[in-house]
Amino acid sequence: MNRREFVALAAAGLVSCALRPGSGNAGRDQSPKTDIEAIAFDAFPIFDPRPVFALAEELFPGNGTALSDEWRTRQFEYTWLRVVAQRYADFWQITEDALVFATNKLKLELSAEKCERLMNAHLNLKAWPDVPPALSALKKSGMRLAFLSNFTQHMLQANIKSAGLAGIFEEVVSTDQARTFKPDPRAYQLGVESLGLQRNQILFAAFAGWDAAGARLFGFPTFWVNRLKVPAEELDAVPDASGGSLLDLVQFLQINATSR
Repeated sequence: MNRREFVALAAAGLVSCALRPGSGNAGRDQSPKTDIEAIAFDAFPIFDPRPVFALAEELFPGNGTALSDEWRTRQFEYTWLRVVAQRYADFWQITEDALVFATNKLKLELSAEKCERLMNAHLNLKAWPDVPPALSALKKSGMRLAFLSNFTQHMLQANIKSAGLAGIFEEVVSTDQARTFKPDPRAYQLGVESLGLQRNQILFAAFAGWDAAGARLFGFPTFWVNRLKVPAEELDAVPDASGGSLLDLVQFLQINATSR
């Protein structure tokens, strides 16, 4: 995934708020997914990270985009490095470590107050505009909904409350439970264990291309919520379908508000 384009989302204001014909046609199979009983979501198909980037610009005028870019890049690199090195730290700690590194690299002065504000911004995220109607349709259809995220349990619960999504998700699973991070297969296995279903019965909804590839390699049917319209990763796996919003996921599953 091109993380520079991820950060550019803050400036470009790209968001898919309406279902667009053909937006889910990137996948291999557009037929109804009658065997899918549950959907496991990464955090960012649900939560909009743009306020964090806007705060970075507010606190470091003229450097917000560079800081956000470096911060997010290092954040995910640290998850992968720690898995390989078997030196686990949870995602909250990694997020702060990455912030410290990013400000040091850019020679920005990170006061305790600025650090606290930027970190706490990760606890007050709101939902993307397309999320409430899509989740409502999925929920009414009887689809089981869950989170399967690198976020810590505290981060997930805080943002569910902030986004007004309490009671929507049957399971809220953090990869912290296995002391690892996606795309480690052990991370995806937590979804199987938590939902008590087979892999082919759980659709994984990814934000990042690498996460979509990882979930597909694990064996999940996968829908890539490709809000940035970036190319698929060259990782020997492609999602079953992709689209620019969760409403495209609803269309892919051919779900309406009353029946599956």
